[in-house]
Amino acid sequence: MTTGVRRRMGVEERRQQLIGVALELFSQRSPDDVSIDEIASAAGISRPLVYHYFPGKLSLYEAALKRASEELAARFVEPQEGPLATRLLRVMRRYFDFVEEHGPGFSALMRGGPAVGSTATNALIDSVRQAAYVQILSHLKVDNPPARLELVIRSWISLAESTALIWLDGRRIPRAELEAQLVHDFAALAAVSAAYDEEMGALLRRMLKEEPADGPFSDLAGRLISLAS
Repeated sequence: MTTGVRRRMGVEERRQQLIGVALELFSQRSPDDVSIDEIASAAGISRPLVYHYFPGKLSLYEAALKRASEELAARFVEPQEGPLATRLLRVMRRYFDFVEEHGPGFSALMRGGPAVGSTATNALIDSVRQAAYVQILSHLKVDNPPARLELVIRSWISLAESTALIWLDGRRIPRAELEAQLVHDFAALAAVSAAYDEEMGALLRRMLKEEPADGPFSDLAGRLISLAS
């Protein structure tokens, strides 16, 4: 009979393990409700050893949020192929995959959680928003966005955040409908802005020109025409 030998982890490997364990627990319950003892138990180490790698729960919490923010930002990365609306729909599906898998952790990231007021935590949230903003600009092929376009994109990112947070509280609307609705919301925000600005109008016309008859933007147009009639 052979006896298993526990492998000794290096410092960085152990830190990454603890971050992963914390993220897993934070995906099930609010970080406020997860204790260092639980994290230590799940990692198979003692409580004092956790403090050897992280000075306190807040530092571990922020490290876990950093990894979560990087993963969430990566959900906005999308190949620049095909119609814009179809790309945005794929992004929203991956975004809501993350939201569904990490509900309490997502809420903590967006609302601040126990680290509310922390400069580090606020910077993480801003980094996700900025990554999303840059990705959308790249899909629109715009290097120097006019003020109205920046307003549209940043407003849409905020709308996606608030929609996801509200959806988590009861999930009363089918997720797939919200994903499609958010893509429609982007087109609607752009259309309203285009009504005030010719540069936005040209951008909107280019977006719609590339849209297939069965695409998300065309679907929105059909729904609006139906309402009007």
